[in-house]
Amino acid sequence: MTTLSRPPAEPRLKKKTAVGSLRAWLLHDLHQSQAVHQGPHAIPQGHEKKHRWWQVMCLTGVDYFSTLGYQPAIAAVAAGVLSPLATLVLIAVTLFGALPVYRRVSVESPHGSGSIAMLERLLPRWGGKFFVLALLGFAATDFMITMTLSAADAAAHLIGNPLVPGWLQGQNIGVTLFLLALLAAVFLRGFKEAIGVAVVLVGLYLSLNAVLVVVTIGQALVHPLQITDWWQAMLTSHGNPVLMLAVAVLVFPKLALGMSGFETGVAVMPQIRGDASDTEADPAGRIRGTKRLLTTAAVIMSAFLVTTSFTTVVLIPEQEFQPGGAADGRALALLAHEYMGVVFGTVYDLSTIAILWFAGASAMAGLLNLVPRYLPRYGMAPQWTKASRPLVLVFTAIGFLITLIFAANVEAQGGAYATGVLVLMTSAAIAVTLATRRRGERKLTVGFGIISAVFVYTTSANIIERPEGIQIASIFIAGTIVISFISRARRSFELHATSIHFDERAIEFVAAAESGPIQIIAHEPLRMTGQAYRDKLHSASEVSHLPLDENVLFLEVIVDDSSDFETELEVHGITRHGYRILEVHGPVVPNTIASVLIHARDITGLMPHIYFRWTEGNPVKNLLRFMFFGEGEIAPVTREVLRQAVPDITQRPWVHVG
Repeated sequence: MTTLSRPPAEPRLKKKTAVGSLRAWLLHDLHQSQAVHQGPHAIPQGHEKKHRWWQVMCLTGVDYFSTLGYQPAIAAVAAGVLSPLATLVLIAVTLFGALPVYRRVSVESPHGSGSIAMLERLLPRWGGKFFVLALLGFAATDFMITMTLSAADAAAHLIGNPLVPGWLQGQNIGVTLFLLALLAAVFLRGFKEAIGVAVVLVGLYLSLNAVLVVVTIGQALVHPLQITDWWQAMLTSHGNPVLMLAVAVLVFPKLALGMSGFETGVAVMPQIRGDASDTEADPAGRIRGTKRLLTTAAVIMSAFLVTTSFTTVVLIPEQEFQPGGAADGRALALLAHEYMGVVFGTVYDLSTIAILWFAGASAMAGLLNLVPRYLPRYGMAPQWTKASRPLVLVFTAIGFLITLIFAANVEAQGGAYATGVLVLMTSAAIAVTLATRRRGERKLTVGFGIISAVFVYTTSANIIERPEGIQIASIFIAGTIVISFISRARRSFELHATSIHFDERAIEFVAAAESGPIQIIAHEPLRMTGQAYRDKLHSASEVSHLPLDENVLFLEVIVDDSSDFETELEVHGITRHGYRILEVHGPVVPNTIASVLIHARDITGLMPHIYFRWTEGNPVKNLLRFMFFGEGEIAPVTREVLRQAVPDITQRPWVHVG
């Protein structure tokens, strides 16, 4: 018997270089499991403390409630004097559309994966993967624009404060880039989540807004002439109530930013403390708490939206909402300074800047948890994407680019932000509709179908009115798909199995050869007649010129879903026509065979020998079959997978081809 070995490598101490140190620092958490990066969206581990639903609502609030910083100004620009009426349409869609949808999402996907996971289950195989990749592109648009838009609005509030030095005037882009860089620095250092910070920020911000709303409504009532002027302007501009309502419905898609927090609301579900009787399979307490979170947040936000849209349009002259005006992106801050004084206005500015900045932190943490949750499992992300620091640098660079493209203009980014939000909401509504239809709930299916139609209209109208949103989303989607498939191709020769389990009979089969090699013949499961097994055994013996003893095994891989990547393998030992067979289900034939061979070697201490015959057909076609259908040229690919997985040739299972 010939023993193959490699000469021992020369022992040499590796010098620690600057590049090596930088690489080690960047990839310090490469081997951590998904969704454990610190931040407002981080999923707590089993031993970590969970929180009450109203505390977790504040995590949603840094994203959801912070839109008050710019929503009234956007509504005034989009709808003019009809801003309050258009806001009422937004509130109706929120309470009777988005809220029921996401309450159902919390039931269907209670582990924080949201509506994307629902669609992943409903749309399997490659079609589902492509759809999920597209949704991830829209989600990336949502989160990235949350970062850049929030930073831009925070910069507008900072520069607009009368106490800020004059040399900062007009430096919106520079201040926005600084805030984004500061955000990146915090995450590069290590962002330790503190839910108490979110509770304090949201509590302070909502309290200040409540005081401001009461004071400004009082001011409007004290000066009824302003209300009369606003009312006359509505009647003069649009004629009758029916026409006003029609116009409000038409402009409503421009106000869709006011619904931005629902996807975040279900993303933070794992943070919620449930009942003592909760299990991962049935977290009833967590679901109930999430429903309370979603409902309470929607009601609070609706109350603030309708009141602030009224006070801003009544008390602020129309020209101040235009670009460069005093209310551009900061309508409520203007009212705070004008009616509450410089001290209150400055405190309000600081609270707004803080919550907008923390909304960017929430978005960054959401991205850090979203990418590792899906792409590595599909084999569609480079290995370094499992580390947080390289991703932080990538997302920050993208944020810089977006800020420069949009010149740190809040209103200009609204279309892209709304597109990402609305597409996710539309997908959630469709997912819930499909889920209720599958369960045979006809009335709910009709209701959610109507809601889906409303969101489809809203999304379509937003895309037509503001095409820059779909353009930037398309860039994210194209980038996601291209990078994903390049990564999938580069990782094609990796072992895909996350775990392997042999049943009792399979262990008996591989352990039958007490001292000799384990002899295995690869066999296609499509040909299962006794004659097929006899022919395969005879062919392997003749072509390989090796005696195959009575302990020879057949290995059959059944491809279920070739679009999967990371899988658990269950190997079953069965007897068919008197032949002993190892049967396993997997996404890719060569990689699955390699995993089974290595595991058989490890549990028995014996070296497996597997026998193939060459595959007929064009090599290019076989390569495409391997990439997309998990088959193709089995023998050489199996050998390559084994070569990469087991560098030591003396420990590598043998591959025979004839």
